[in-house]
Amino acid sequence: MKNILYIAICLVSFPLFSQETMHPSPAQSKKIVITGGTIHIGNGQVVSGNIIIEKGKLKIDMNAPALTGDIEHIDATGKQIYPGIIAPNTNLGLVEVSSTKSTVDNVELGDIHPNIRSIVAYNTDSKVINTLRSNGILLAQIVPSGGLIPGTSTVVQLDAWNWEDAAYALDNGVHLTMPALINRPSFMSYRRRDADVDQVKLGLERIDMARSFFKEAQAYLNEKTHAATNLKYEACKGLFDRSKSLYVNCDLVKEMLAAIHLAAEFNFKLVIVGGTDAWMIGDILKENKVAVILAEPHSLPATDDDAVDQPYKTGAMLQKAGVLFTICQDGSDGYNQQRNLVFQAGTMVAYGLTKEEALQAITLNAAKILGIDSRTGSLENGKDANLVICNGDILDMKSSTVTHAFIQGRAVNLDNKHSQLFERYKYKYSIK
Repeated sequence: MKNILYIAICLVSFPLFSQETMHPSPAQSKKIVITGGTIHIGNGQVVSGNIIIEKGKLKIDMNAPALTGDIEHIDATGKQIYPGIIAPNTNLGLVEVSSTKSTVDNVELGDIHPNIRSIVAYNTDSKVINTLRSNGILLAQIVPSGGLIPGTSTVVQLDAWNWEDAAYALDNGVHLTMPALINRPSFMSYRRRDADVDQVKLGLERIDMARSFFKEAQAYLNEKTHAATNLKYEACKGLFDRSKSLYVNCDLVKEMLAAIHLAAEFNFKLVIVGGTDAWMIGDILKENKVAVILAEPHSLPATDDDAVDQPYKTGAMLQKAGVLFTICQDGSDGYNQQRNLVFQAGTMVAYGLTKEEALQAITLNAAKILGIDSRTGSLENGKDANLVICNGDILDMKSSTVTHAFIQGRAVNLDNKHSQLFERYKYKYSIK
């Protein structure tokens, strides 16, 4: 009986230290007026003015607005106001604990399934989401993985009850994993059965597999009527009418050139994801209007011959070449690291970007690449009120403290598991 009572007490008290009491914010009910802050538009401009949020939309007012009537006034004097940060190419909400199979839902069996929709597996109750919001990240692109064509991605806003509420730009990208086009011996490769297999040849065969699939999809979509609906081909319709982008994961020059050739053959809008060696072919990327989502700018260079700080410099080199780019935190545990996205952009400031260029990379540039720049990505009149108010520089880990965040005009709760644990143990050890 004592054991049962102890377990019951634990089960009752545990939620007191969790996020279960947090919930999405209700729709904006009254006009919000933000005065006194320094406004970073997100397109390179910095202005002094006031922001008015009404019905989820924002307006910049250079004159002193009336502070009477049923309004909520926020005095941002001495603070910085930024567009909400956008995290592209993440498995946030698809993976909770990567080592626990039951919480991993980002990979589907099979090789080619563009009809797999990442959004239906998105978990809005993920404990990781709130750690991103407290660092100013308000939107994310949820991406599947596994296989040659793993499926479609959706852009979500990070304050929702369910995936239907979360969807911000639904199923607007198809993803392709470019096979490695390099014979790279691995440790203990002599023990592998495929040690003598030509990996480049296998990679080229898989590219041909993708090409054949797209040709079949094109032929299917050119038919006026169908005896049966093919969901895989139907999922590619947006690629051919260019309402969707093809996101190709690759790093080496020859892989990126193969992706450019494949996209040009079908007139697809192409985005390179990864792009480690993108700095080598900036002119080709610009000529073909290819955008780049740079993965893991805090990493070692791709080869021993590269400069040790090359990943830090790549953003500035693409900026100089006129290539549209943003950054992401890739990898199997990238969802946990996305909260550091703003600080990775800040590091690029030390390697050639200006602060406003670095900010634009993770706001307006990201919005353009994801096809949502008409709604968000910058603080311009008529756009969704996705913004953050910050003490200090949001790109600087030392001074950045987000005090307010709004998604479509809704004031977002900035509490999270990290801050709750901090307060819990600060209390335990009587830390003032």
